Amino acid sequence: MSIYAIVLHGGAVTMQPGELSPEEAAFQRVGLGEALDAGWQILHEGGSALDAVEAAVRCLEENEHFNAGRGSSLSRQGEAELDAAIMDGRTLQAGIITGVKYVKHPISLARALLERGPHVGLSGEGALEFALECGQPLAPPSYFETEKTRRQWLELAQQEAERRAGHDTVGAVALDLNGNLAVATSTGGLEGQRKGRVGDSPVLGGGTYATNDACAVSCTGDGEVIMRGALAHEIYALVKYQRLPLAEACRAALALRDHDLQGDKGCIALDPEGHVAIEFNTNVMRRAWRVGEGEAYIAIFKDE
Repeated sequence: MSIYAIVLHGGAVTMQPGELSPEEAAFQRVGLGEALDAGWQILHEGGSALDAVEAAVRCLEENEHFNAGRGSSLSRQGEAELDAAIMDGRTLQAGIITGVKYVKHPISLARALLERGPHVGLSGEGALEFALECGQPLAPPSYFETEKTRRQWLELAQQEAERRAGHDTVGAVALDLNGNLAVATSTGGLEGQRKGRVGDSPVLGGGTYATNDACAVSCTGDGEVIMRGALAHEIYALVKYQRLPLAEACRAALALRDHDLQGDKGCIALDPEGHVAIEFNTNVMRRAWRVGEGEAYIAIFKDE
């Protein structure tokens, strides 16, 4: 019997008690539910995993309560520099976008690159030119900036030392009725990041990876740590070559050389049998999942 499933995240982060207000948590739960429904409906109607993850992430990019698209963290210059990646587990085709501005849906731009090629990745002005060629919807800087992100940027600008915070990401993995896996990840990066910084989200094998013969993985947390540990690929390799169950592989990968790779780390994953894995070392991991016509689950805090 064929099965379909979708899992998504809205970022893993360690927060102080009370730092995430009940009102903001409620907004995020609603946003996770909307994105889950957008992707699940595609799968339920027999659509592709690739379409499902793009739809789910687009929904999160439109939601100002998540650090992707609208609501992205602002760089030192007070700008939104957007990263995204999407990968088809059936063909290993992928599209990655880094440091692009003005594009409302970086994940759809990454999808266009996956389909049109010949390159896997584009950055900065090149990515923006490609967006114009593709007719992707653009928006002024004010669209991406919210009251919250502007306030955070002003607070950071008043501090001479760089503060490493706001490293949330959004992502989705899906399995369709044809047995195909796909992954999509999108982020606005770090608050106050240097101009041109590249995080883990658009790095294949770092924050994003999918292949039908093992699993699809989207990561979130401290991007530099995740890249140095090649977290998504590590999970793939543990499943593919050591035959570890998916959840065990995720836990092992998060613990890999933890003394050298200290920081916030989280991941969502799916395998071809529809097994769901969600692992993280933080006290907050915004997450949602649904398998087939089963119940939808939405959670934010570690103890849920």
